[in-house]
Amino acid sequence: MIRSMTGFGRGETVENSRKFTVEIKSVNHRYLDINIKMPRALNYFETAVRSELKKYISRGKVDVFILYEDLSEKSSTVRYNRQVARDYLTYLHRMSEEFGLECDVNVSALARFPEVLTMEENDPDEEELWKELHRALEGAAEMFVDARTVEGRHLQENLIEKLEGMKGLIDFISERSPQIVADYRRKLEEKVRELLADASVDENRLVMETIVFADKICVDEEIVRLRSHIETTGNTLRQGGCIGRKLDFIVQEMNREANTILSKANDLDIANRAIELKTEIEKIREQIQNIE
Repeated sequence: MIRSMTGFGRGETVENSRKFTVEIKSVNHRYLDINIKMPRALNYFETAVRSELKKYISRGKVDVFILYEDLSEKSSTVRYNRQVARDYLTYLHRMSEEFGLECDVNVSALARFPEVLTMEENDPDEEELWKELHRALEGAAEMFVDARTVEGRHLQENLIEKLEGMKGLIDFISERSPQIVADYRRKLEEKVRELLADASVDENRLVMETIVFADKICVDEEIVRLRSHIETTGNTLRQGGCIGRKLDFIVQEMNREANTILSKANDLDIANRAIELKTEIEKIREQIQNIE
């Protein structure tokens, strides 16, 4: 099954009074481009997050949003810096003696001095933290892949339908081409007879002119290659996998053959079908840009 490069996934875990929420969304891109936004406290997990995502994604511009909440009441603690408080008191007493001032500092005043009392975040166990984050990431990635797969199925069905439509256009061109040569010979013969009146027509010269014309407008090789490209594209779509780049190359070749047919067209009906071919190829090319 093929996968689209457009998708969204969300995963969430709440364990050990910690909550992780992971959201993944993506759009098409030539290569894999992962952009991760997470709290600074989790930055050391970035490499692990990237490695995990690469198991699920091979192409696309991917934005990952990671939210982390510590729901515990003891996520931080107050630390009393005894030595800092002692140093403040030492200098306050020295100032009191040197300037003859009363040392009226009390506990509440001392506690407000910088660095005497500080708030410190409790460092959680990194291994446990990663396990919880990994579960949320895994849930988001699986939903993300499912969404891409569903969209890929729709793309596959639509593309195969367009390929069938192209076969009809090619069949018309293939059947119409010999008729153009026959019509050209008939019109040429009529014109020559009109110009020469009762004189006999040089059959050999007529044949030569018809052969030259037929060679000029012949699109047999282009039709054979186009049929082959359509068959290869259909088989590749049914085979599935990461086929976006391969299909992009095949569509370029299709467009080249359609351009050649249009340039050789000496008939309005064939020219119109060639234009329709180019239009369908362009629609296919646009959709292929979104296949992983």
